[in-house]
Amino acid sequence: MKKGLCVPAALLAAVLGFCLWNSAAMTAHTARWREQLEEAGRLAQSGDWKGTAAAIREGYADWAARQTYLHIVTNHDAVDGAEAMYHRALAFAESEEDSELQAELADLRDQLRLLSEMEEFSLRNLL
Repeated sequence: MKKGLCVPAALLAAVLGFCLWNSAAMTAHTARWREQLEEAGRLAQSGDWKGTAAAIREGYADWAARQTYLHIVTNHDAVDGAEAMYHRALAFAESEEDSELQAELADLRDQLRLLSEMEEFSLRNLL
């Protein structure tokens, strides 16, 4: 390889590596957050409202710990939307409103899936 092409090729390789890592990391994070929300939904269905609220708080704490990363790598509106959904879900859990909570949890799980898809390294996202 010509000497002048080594730096650009290394830069492209580094960017590709970051994209692949980011895609895998986002998939893992969102899968974990969605599992936490599914557990909260199961607790609500069983009538354990204190456990439900605690599970949502725990999931939110995990989510909040990655806010800097999320704001760097993904769409701010999508992150802010999920943030608001976490707050609404907690309010529904604390007021023991099962149907509203289940709907909000479903919407939040879908929002997290969309966050993961937005960062997926795929031809659709490249074009």
